[in-house]
Amino acid sequence: MPSLDRLSLLSRSLATSDGSDPHDVDAIVDAIGDARIVLLGEASHGTHEFYATRAAVTQRLIETRGFRAVTIEGDWPDARRVDRFVRAISSDADADMALAGFRRFPQWMWRNTVVHDFVAWLRRWNDDREPGARCGFYGLDLYSLHASIDAVLRYLERVDPGAARRARERYSCFEHVGTTDPQAYGFAVSRSLVEACEDDVARQLAELRHCADEYAASGGAGGHDDFFSAEQNARLVANAERYYRSMFHGRASSWNLRDTHMVETLEAVVEHLERDGEQARLCVWAHNSHLGDARATQMGRSGELNVGQLARERFGSATCLVGFTTYTGTVTAAHDWDEPAGRRTVRPGLSGSTEALFHRVGDPRFLLDLRQAAVREALQGALLERAIGVIYRPETERQSHYFHVDLPHQFDVVIHYDETRALEPLERSEGWVQGEPPETYPFAV
Repeated sequence: MPSLDRLSLLSRSLATSDGSDPHDVDAIVDAIGDARIVLLGEASHGTHEFYATRAAVTQRLIETRGFRAVTIEGDWPDARRVDRFVRAISSDADADMALAGFRRFPQWMWRNTVVHDFVAWLRRWNDDREPGARCGFYGLDLYSLHASIDAVLRYLERVDPGAARRARERYSCFEHVGTTDPQAYGFAVSRSLVEACEDDVARQLAELRHCADEYAASGGAGGHDDFFSAEQNARLVANAERYYRSMFHGRASSWNLRDTHMVETLEAVVEHLERDGEQARLCVWAHNSHLGDARATQMGRSGELNVGQLARERFGSATCLVGFTTYTGTVTAAHDWDEPAGRRTVRPGLSGSTEALFHRVGDPRFLLDLRQAAVREALQGALLERAIGVIYRPETERQSHYFHVDLPHQFDVVIHYDETRALEPLERSEGWVQGEPPETYPFAV
């Protein structure tokens, strides 16, 4: 069992300036050290402190250490719209308009007050810099199959109408399902009801890449950047096609394809930023389950890999994996998929969990550097760890939200906030405004 007394001595308290947001940014940036690929997690997709601290740390890394990109667990086309806004090359008037692409469930994951304010700040920061020194904003995920198809077609119609016609014909294979739902495509292919689009999307990506120099040169000052975005969309389509087919062959297969795609996109962004010869520095914003090394978790033992594991393997000591935990509070989450977001009560961490152990430390907010030998020794042994995504099911808390981890090998740094509050969506449903009635568990009266 981990040593509580030693943890109390080894933790670093995170003070606040005004008692509101727990942003002792200096302590966190000091713990990150010289890493240039900084992975900033979250234990839920709906906790204010995780988002606010992540934004504040990223802002400081941009200001003081030359970080040049933020990459998020979001889709490429939606993030591309934000990227164009923050680099002052779009017609969007403000951050709210720039975030308008994030309309698919869960909208609040990126359409929230913290991300809105960060995007507005990033635009102001970039406005004072030359184009080549501006910080970008990129999406790593692969759920935007049809939006990415549209983006590729729009790009080709501008630079090569003949190629656009060929691309439209290749991508039309997805229409054989009779719906735009990519999961329906995956199901139909898995049941041999329609032919797979695998060869068509691969040929389209290959043709686009074959014309890279020609297309990039034809686009003027933004040619290389526009081609890069089109290439990422075409690659996303190819990987999403595989992903939706794999969904019907087990969780590990589809999860691994998704996280591998995210790391491939991360590597592509790094390479794109390093065209000028300067080593890239960037942040990754995603859930703990993606960013904590899977080899140190129950996920890894079931055959799953993730972004944190692959980033460590590919970037080595240049990475820093930062995880977040909370014991109790409120969270923005849905009861079920595609339902409105509500402000929900987070039950206290279960006995035997990281959250319960950290609660007993007695500090409302603190940091642990897991690379220190004494900290590793104090945290020996498997612990439960909570993960809340966009859905929170407290009635099945243990089965739905906990898994075993070897914490010192999962992250480099962990930040604990004992009580947290719900992330504020830009569009607040009645369920979010009113919140839940008082928690009566375990008595249910």
